[in-house]
Amino acid sequence: MRDELHKLSVAVLAGGWSDERDISLDSGRACAKALLDAGFERVQLLDIADEAFVNQISKGGYDVAFIAMHGLYGEDGRIQGFLEILHIPYTFSGVLGSAVGTEKDLAKLVYRAAGIPCPRGITLAPGERLDAEGCERAVRELGLPLFVKPAANGSSYGITRVTDAAQLFGAIELAARTEGAVLLEECVAGMEITVPVLGNDDPQALPIVEVDTGADFYDLKVKYEPSSLHHIIPARLDPEVADRARQRAIAAHKALGCRGCSRSDFIVTAEGEPVILETNTIPGMTETSLLPDSARHAGIEFPELCSRFIELALEG
Repeated sequence: MRDELHKLSVAVLAGGWSDERDISLDSGRACAKALLDAGFERVQLLDIADEAFVNQISKGGYDVAFIAMHGLYGEDGRIQGFLEILHIPYTFSGVLGSAVGTEKDLAKLVYRAAGIPCPRGITLAPGERLDAEGCERAVRELGLPLFVKPAANGSSYGITRVTDAAQLFGAIELAARTEGAVLLEECVAGMEITVPVLGNDDPQALPIVEVDTGADFYDLKVKYEPSSLHHIIPARLDPEVADRARQRAIAAHKALGCRGCSRSDFIVTAEGEPVILETNTIPGMTETSLLPDSARHAGIEFPELCSRFIELALEG
């Protein structure tokens, strides 16, 4: 079976036009190398922003696409829809799961329907702004500090931790640069963890990672520092709390309709409640990223992990 798998022609899709382009290219290069190390014979890295991309992917005779993209165009269902039209199987979640997972305000509706606690928030429609009275109401409702973030971006781009109502105007303008909705969200205090989940119809949680940064939040700078500085595996949680976090990550994976893998981020409160922040349908995919780091602690090395993603993509 593995011999036949390794003969498949794989297109690794990366790059694009989002704020996370460079990170995506790093993931793409790492995944392409991992697939070659796993024994795949025909692996090609394609940048979807290249003007030749449409020709390459439609006429290249690829058996499967490995999506190593983050943010807009890659993680939001758009590239998935394009691959559906071309009838090319692809790794990770489909159009709907990707789109809903990317839109944090919509994902929170799904979480609540599934019984998964999440922070209170206020969503501003694209182009909507708050006047002074609206800012005061938001602070009264959500308290301080609070977070302002783009509803559909990733890797902490455009996020501000607001500690004074006077900061709200600038924070909203920064988040609105993505031209999408803006989310104002209460700050939940506690331990930050992430729970990777692997699988399709019967997903299983990988070891929980505690994210210990010393910063106000897991910002862009911290995310791409060496993992050994910030990842504690397994997380220092009571067994009951850890089990609750795993159950909620699996529930989020299923409720959003994720496939292949997902990685849900939580804050564990002092009372031991894991409160979900978001689900990444295509987590970072360098060897030291959170999900691969967790998988390694479960005995799954990076080449094997990438190979499994191909197998899961072909399950249909």
